[in-house]
Amino acid sequence: MSDYVVSCCSIADITKEHLEKRNISYVCFHFLMDGKEYTDDLGQSIPFEEFYAKMAAGADTSTSQVNVNEYVDFFTEIVKQGKDILHISFSSGLSGSFNSAENAAKLVMDKYPDRKIYVVDSLAASSGCGLLVDKVADLRDEGMELEELRDWVEANKLKLHHWFFSTDLTFYIKGGRVSKTSGTIGTILGICPLLNVDTKGRLIPRAKVRSKKKVILEIVKRMEEHAQDGLDYSGKCYISQSACMDDAKAVAELVEARFKKLNGKVEINYIGTTIGSHTGPGTVALFFWGDERV
Repeated sequence: MSDYVVSCCSIADITKEHLEKRNISYVCFHFLMDGKEYTDDLGQSIPFEEFYAKMAAGADTSTSQVNVNEYVDFFTEIVKQGKDILHISFSSGLSGSFNSAENAAKLVMDKYPDRKIYVVDSLAASSGCGLLVDKVADLRDEGMELEELRDWVEANKLKLHHWFFSTDLTFYIKGGRVSKTSGTIGTILGICPLLNVDTKGRLIPRAKVRSKKKVILEIVKRMEEHAQDGLDYSGKCYISQSACMDDAKAVAELVEARFKKLNGKVEINYIGTTIGSHTGPGTVALFFWGDERV
């Protein structure tokens, strides 16, 4: 048994059961829906289907990150058990939670000087962070030491690819990521933006693809271009989706048909309530290991 705990944020967008099975601890973000506060607790407080149905019906949503005091409480419970911590944080390019976690770690180590807490900026989001932390759990279980594992994450995190597309621009317009004019024209023309996460952990538009059918083909093409060992890719592949399971399954089927050496079937998860509060329904994200992203 390792003498350290691997932890992450609830935005890793893999199931509660998966995290518990892999012995990965997690700390929860928060969101507001129509003025009521909820915990982003992997669909426990409000089922994902209900969450996205309410968004589609016009519910207002907003989010808040984990604050320093919450991280202090979370880390303290672990170090009091005599354990060190490797915490994989939500991308600093999308949230200030990494800084909060770092500040909290310093406060806790001041109080427990015999303990080590390493906070790593994943530069990842959604099930991309989930795929990263799942690999970290593999290496932990293989016996990798804490510092070596921290260094491995720093050296390899930019090899984790995130590609997203959306078939519904409503919430991109609402959140100001797409102008109202561009969004209206895009909707009329059936434009599905294709985005990825860059080296700074930011979500960057890469292409405007006309029609859902074409963007599904395009996102799989990006995996063909970037996956580790090309079509011989033998790692895991995750997809996350926001109330568009049929589209996610269409991508998964193409991936499984093209990449015959995958480590298991493509795993499809929900985009959780934190990230989903900004994307709304209609987003599909594809995650895999590949060349170093740019």
